[in-house]
Amino acid sequence: MATQKKLKMGMVGGGPGAFIGAIHRNAALMDGLIEMTAGAFSSNPEKSKQAGEDLMLDPSRVYKSYDEMIAKELALPASERIDIISIVTPNNVHFDPTKKALENGFHVVLDKPMTLNYEEAKELYKIIKKSDKLFCLTHTYTGYPMIKQMKQMIADGVIGEVRKVYVEYPQGWLHKLLEYENKQAEWRTDPERNGKAGCFGDIGTHAFNLVEYVAGIKVAKICADLDIKVGGRPIDDDGAVLMRFENNASGILTASQIDAGCENNLKIRVFGDKAGLEWQQEDNNTLRLRWPDKPDEIYRAGTGYLGSLANENIRTPAGHPEGYIEAFANIYRNFARCINALKNGEEPKAEWWDFPGAEDGIRGMAFIENVLKSSASEMKWTPFKVEY
Repeated sequence: MATQKKLKMGMVGGGPGAFIGAIHRNAALMDGLIEMTAGAFSSNPEKSKQAGEDLMLDPSRVYKSYDEMIAKELALPASERIDIISIVTPNNVHFDPTKKALENGFHVVLDKPMTLNYEEAKELYKIIKKSDKLFCLTHTYTGYPMIKQMKQMIADGVIGEVRKVYVEYPQGWLHKLLEYENKQAEWRTDPERNGKAGCFGDIGTHAFNLVEYVAGIKVAKICADLDIKVGGRPIDDDGAVLMRFENNASGILTASQIDAGCENNLKIRVFGDKAGLEWQQEDNNTLRLRWPDKPDEIYRAGTGYLGSLANENIRTPAGHPEGYIEAFANIYRNFARCINALKNGEEPKAEWWDFPGAEDGIRGMAFIENVLKSSASEMKWTPFKVEY
């Protein structure tokens, strides 16, 4: 690839007190392909200004709103304006800035889920498809090297035809009512800002995305049961979904934010007619291959026997753990590599295109819609429907 200047990034959201904004910034900057240049970090102009000062940005590139940022950046010479807008706001402020950014010629990285509701997602999907700019949705867990190894091994037929999938996402941070004392709990359990699904909009969508990404098959039918375990909470904090896939494989997805004592150990197991594969986030550098007639095989990140998808997303030798921030950074790096290649008139490597996008976004929102309908229905099984 020819010599490139760093891509310039502006951020919407991620100001003082925000969790995910700093994660995005650290991930975006890790590989030296992107620099933080501008931002509208809060709906409160003073907080946005403070965030800009903390990040040592040029005060003239710290804006009161994303509308102002888009307008003033467009007025700059093309060589000076931002290339990417990263949107890290609550879900009710996903659609509008993404729409405006794409329509005004900026590439977009958007924190998941795609939108507040399914209707917005369908409209935004069409906008993304019409745009000549790239769109990335940060389903973080697809960025782990050993998840990519798992995906590639399944695609290569190592475990045979997929028959059964288990995915679980247990958290315990909402095991009691925190909404009046914790900023994250306050908005993530508010249907007006988070959407109609709570736990399943927040982490259930991650589990669903991981299943389809790794197994390489689409969900066709579901049977869902969502619940509210903590009194006074308006949207779900716990639930389970039975899944049937297009190839007739079956699956079980559980997600909970009331499992007291649990941290964030997302876990997936996929079984074929030859063998099974197992991965969990709390030991994310390890992938276990289970055979019916011989000992298990342990695959480790950074070793020479891994496939191209994993190796393209590893920075350190074996025994040097890479984690959540690096998985996030892999998504940003692949996104930036594709932008630079296209700017150069080059075709990006196939491995670089391996980041979540519009299809993942609309299927994630369809998952929320379908799960809510299934949970409220008396039918045992309901079709998984996606509209574009």
